[in-house]
Amino acid sequence: MADFDLFVIGAGSGGVRAARISAENGAKVAIAEEYLVGGTCVVRGCIPKKLLVYASHFSEEFEDAASYGWNIDGVKFDWKTLIAAKDKEIDRLVGLYHTTLKNNNVKLYEGRARLLDKNTIEVCGQKVTAETILIATGGHPFMPDHPGIEHAISSNEVFHLETLPKSMLIAGAGYIAVEFASIFNGLGVETTVLYRREKVLRGFDEDLREHLTSEMTAKGIRFIFNDTIADIEKTKTGVRVTCAKGDVGDYDQVMLAVGRNPNTRDIGLEQAGVKLTPGGAVAVDALSKSSVENIYAVGDVTDRINLTPVAIKEGHAFALTKYGGQEISPEHDNVPAAVFSQPQIGTVGLTEVAAKEKYGEVDVYRAHFRVLKHTLTPRSEKTFVKMIVDKKSQVVVGAHILGMDAAEIIQGIGIAVKNKLTKADFDRTLAIHPTTAEEFVLLKK
Repeated sequence: MADFDLFVIGAGSGGVRAARISAENGAKVAIAEEYLVGGTCVVRGCIPKKLLVYASHFSEEFEDAASYGWNIDGVKFDWKTLIAAKDKEIDRLVGLYHTTLKNNNVKLYEGRARLLDKNTIEVCGQKVTAETILIATGGHPFMPDHPGIEHAISSNEVFHLETLPKSMLIAGAGYIAVEFASIFNGLGVETTVLYRREKVLRGFDEDLREHLTSEMTAKGIRFIFNDTIADIEKTKTGVRVTCAKGDVGDYDQVMLAVGRNPNTRDIGLEQAGVKLTPGGAVAVDALSKSSVENIYAVGDVTDRINLTPVAIKEGHAFALTKYGGQEISPEHDNVPAAVFSQPQIGTVGLTEVAAKEKYGEVDVYRAHFRVLKHTLTPRSEKTFVKMIVDKKSQVVVGAHILGMDAAEIIQGIGIAVKNKLTKADFDRTLAIHPTTAEEFVLLKK
């Protein structure tokens, strides 16, 4: 008889949700975590990043306040105060995750776990057995083999910088790169983004990519496109970065945000017979089952859609399927998402290019405007709203927004797109005026 019904490797959002729901449905559950309970999102991702995003917004808010009659003198920013407050909140959240596991009688092993075979796990100097194993080990930042790469940091270390740099180079242009570029620019850091292609946010709608680059440039962020790092050299004051095309720059700090890889190395997957994808992720079916009958995987380690709410949905679906008497396949279509750049992006459904490939003919609605708030400020920032409609059925198949509160707005729009509402359904909905969100029910060709 096995020691546990379920052993979860990785106590991030997906793993903890799977453990909790499985335990609630009567399973004897254990979970292992080698770093901090809470995973990437709580410790080195969504939560601390969003706190830094909030902090970075104040510089513009203080500037705009003058246009509304406020006189704010002596404003200054202290990096150490922000980081200390952030760390305190992360400690609180990690504690809550511990409480959740304890209250649901989930045995926690605080150490690295490895599979010895499909039913045996080595953890904290012990060997334990489980009927079912769930891999929820997440991912880690990819650090390419550039000369001098040891002088660069990733999105893991950026949360623990002792001092705020005066200048920074961020290599990459995915959502992590543009978010941190916006954060540091907002905190007064001279910020440069280096990218090997010609546009930021590969895979996003083309209009969003172009408008975001324009707005970030207007905020003072410098972009170097179609180039890569050739060498990083340590200097007396920071680092010197030489690019492949010859550009040389001196910076206080260089950060790489050029992608993430699944955490599948050295955890015994090969010994257990688990097949991986060419990219190193655990290959799973629609029910998150791997090539081994009793081993499952959820979250970033499967490299399906690497978002915390997706990992939670996958973990919940696994638990209900395995122990709750319900066969539930987690859905991966029409997933709303946000990029906490400045300005923000909210997106759900298909891009214009993808919609045309799938449906052929589509109707595209756009609006590009200055929000009411900035009619009293000298700021030139504009909001962009876009809707993509299947011409034949008139179902809204994509919705995108760049601008203030985009993430909050797209959540509600996501419900409409997920439920296949038509353009006429949007049009029948009364606008809340004056808001940015009302544009989605007022769009005309």
